Amino acid sequence: MTTACVLAAASVSPAAAGVPADPPPAADVPELVVNGDFSAGTAPWWSTANSPAAVVDGRLCADVPAGTANAWDAIIGQNDLALTAGETYVLAYTATSTVPTTIRTNVQMATDPWTTELGTVQHVTETPERVTQTFTAGADHDAAQVAFQIGGNAQALTFCLDDVSLAGGTPPPPYEPDTGSPVRVNQVGYLTNGPKSGTFVTDATEPQPWTLNAADGTRVAGGTTVPAGLDASSGQRTHTFDFGAVTAPGTGYTVTVAGQRSEPFAIGDDLYGSLRTDALAYFYHNRSGIEIDADLVGEKYARPAGHVNAGPNQGDNDVPCQPGVCDYRLDAAGGWYDAGDHGKYVVNGGISAAQLMSSFERTLYEENADASPLGDGRLRVPEHGNATPDILDEARWELDFLMRMQVPAGQPLAGMAHHKLHDKAWTGLPTRPDRDPQPRELHPPTTAATLNLAATAAQCARLFQVYDTAFADRCRTAARTAWAAAKAHPAVLADPADGTGGGTYADDDVRDEFYWAAAELFLTTGEDGYRQEVLRSPLQGVTDAVFPRAGLSWGSTAGLGALDLATVPSKLTAAELTAVRAMVTGAADGYAADSAKAAYGVPYAPDGGHYTWGSNSQVANNMVVLGTAHDLTGRTVYRNAVLRGLDYLLGRNPLNQSYVTGYGERDSHNQHHRFWAHQLDPALPNPAPGSLAGGPNAGIEDPVAQAKLKGCAPAMCYLDDIESWSTNEVTINWNAPLAWAASYVDDLGGARAADPACEVTYTSVRWGGGFTTQAVVKNTGTATVKPWTLDWTFADRQKVADPWGADVEQTGPRVTAKALSWNTTLAPGATVRFGFNGQSTGPVTDPRVFRLNGKPCTTIPPR
Repeated sequence: MTTACVLAAASVSPAAAGVPADPPPAADVPELVVNGDFSAGTAPWWSTANSPAAVVDGRLCADVPAGTANAWDAIIGQNDLALTAGETYVLAYTATSTVPTTIRTNVQMATDPWTTELGTVQHVTETPERVTQTFTAGADHDAAQVAFQIGGNAQALTFCLDDVSLAGGTPPPPYEPDTGSPVRVNQVGYLTNGPKSGTFVTDATEPQPWTLNAADGTRVAGGTTVPAGLDASSGQRTHTFDFGAVTAPGTGYTVTVAGQRSEPFAIGDDLYGSLRTDALAYFYHNRSGIEIDADLVGEKYARPAGHVNAGPNQGDNDVPCQPGVCDYRLDAAGGWYDAGDHGKYVVNGGISAAQLMSSFERTLYEENADASPLGDGRLRVPEHGNATPDILDEARWELDFLMRMQVPAGQPLAGMAHHKLHDKAWTGLPTRPDRDPQPRELHPPTTAATLNLAATAAQCARLFQVYDTAFADRCRTAARTAWAAAKAHPAVLADPADGTGGGTYADDDVRDEFYWAAAELFLTTGEDGYRQEVLRSPLQGVTDAVFPRAGLSWGSTAGLGALDLATVPSKLTAAELTAVRAMVTGAADGYAADSAKAAYGVPYAPDGGHYTWGSNSQVANNMVVLGTAHDLTGRTVYRNAVLRGLDYLLGRNPLNQSYVTGYGERDSHNQHHRFWAHQLDPALPNPAPGSLAGGPNAGIEDPVAQAKLKGCAPAMCYLDDIESWSTNEVTINWNAPLAWAASYVDDLGGARAADPACEVTYTSVRWGGGFTTQAVVKNTGTATVKPWTLDWTFADRQKVADPWGADVEQTGPRVTAKALSWNTTLAPGATVRFGFNGQSTGPVTDPRVFRLNGKPCTTIPPR
């Protein structure tokens, strides 16, 4: 280290416990340290991995291990401090240590060569001491750091800080985000036959010329922009441009408007398969209780299992309740870490697991949905080779945890689900899961958590019945038990003040959870009692209540039930099904209209224009509703709104920011996460590709955002900074709708988007415990199919036997019918007939999705 400026003055004031802090700096003297009293938790403070820090009794405390050799082997610090050469600054803090120790306090560059503007040595004991140090900066710094180097002691100790202040200098200039080019496009690309549009930020009031150029600079298309006026979400004056007529595939396209060039992008059909895979890999990355395998995710993302009771880690396999909540302990191992912390929340896990299951369930009933990319051996999970689709294996990891959170029989509130499990106190950044030393606690059961369990376990029962009967039966029992417990205790709500060590996830209205759970139980069991619960719900038929204008969320889940009621075969009457589907399309009409009106095409228009915490997930959830409406109706207005929503997430937005790591030239890569913390520790990785940042949040609740973004227009309230947890967090319930949307969009691409060239009429007659099926396949295309193969997947426990007219084979729920030697050719306009007998257990549903030689067919209802 080098020292550019020596200490000008220092004073130490020993005091008794409760030493007062210095008075705040004068109004014209800037305070550089953010959250110096730790009232907002640990952010933006960080600590080295060997000394995890947490807020304890209003102080930031770090447990330093024994035997560190040097002071800098253990550090607490804060980055991004702006210093001006020649200006005078005062650093003040109060410190204690359980073991007498000598620390070094540096104000320095945050990177090599670590040039030091202040460097002092201070002896610290159990007695709180107020330390004040004055220095003059010898150079300008945009991003200096204050670093308390607390290592070098032979004994283990706990070091605590309080009331840290660094005041002086001149006020920093207002924060101006780097938005790059004013030409905003989807930085990944546009589907060949999809809409293609962008936005240009300019004060010009007249149309501006634009050109679309190929990678070699060749002009491909051109035109003039359409002035769109002031965009209220950003405060920017905008124009739009449309190049939808261009369908030539390629990479490296750019759009130039009035001399300004966009980021490059592609046009094609095979653009989003990797996003589907990466968005789903997010969940494996964030599994609790299992080693994350380098062979699946790469060396830099591999890590030991977290919370398996291997010191200093506390295990999740024997977790007590908070004091006074219960007198039993639960084995609640497994599940997914919710977000940037190590908490596990039933209400967030519920919506996330449901959306993963729905991504798969869509492939059973939507002819353009392809199940193969979600199948066994296709995703980054360790369960390959078990004949179960990988996406269901991933959902099962969370489902098992959700059921472990159920209150045991014989206990008060038996059958309900504990709301959450997390650390007793907040941990600092970075902290790898296996190095989290905090005690783990179960928090009280709630009605909302219980209904999340009922809904997801019911969906689990119907999807796993063809892959693992025992697990499906366990899910069904858990769902029924949870429903009964929720009906017995319909208003047990989470405490909105229970936010130490984890988020509160408080919800004071559980009518939506009752609707969702009843819908899933009805779809799984077919029992009329659950159907009546849906129909009697005050939400049924009220579109804005089931699908809020701001979008689905963990706190607004009725739409999950409505989407499944609209798409999964059931015993709803025709009128009832029409009413449910009308809610879906009605909501989609609103989101599509929002998208069409928006300068950036985003299908999101929250009340008052107030972008909320996790606004990007709201955009993605609205895309799920729009995609489902497109599946139901085929109307391109819904499809186009989905694609414009994806454009927004991937760069066509006011900040010119792709909010998905690894996708686009200007991607978010410093999201708030305790292991993916490269911004704080170069030895740690950035977030994994496919991780969705929370996005603009007009509430700017974290200190870093508050320091830079006060007064921001709603869509501008975002920082790609690991400490900005209110705008830049990652969570399971944000990546779940992204994965659904990526799967939907990938299904639109390539041959899957072509018009079907075949029709299938499938007729089954039931008798006793069996059935007889006749299938008629018609070639409606212009080319001969030879030889032909038809495949489909049962959604229930049907077993095929005694085929005729085709060689019919079944593996699990998947069935393949192949041509025989005498009917191998299927000419244009020709038909082929075959059939089989079979046995069934439980309710039987005819398959809806058929593929002839891998391409989807239209299903014709039997007469």
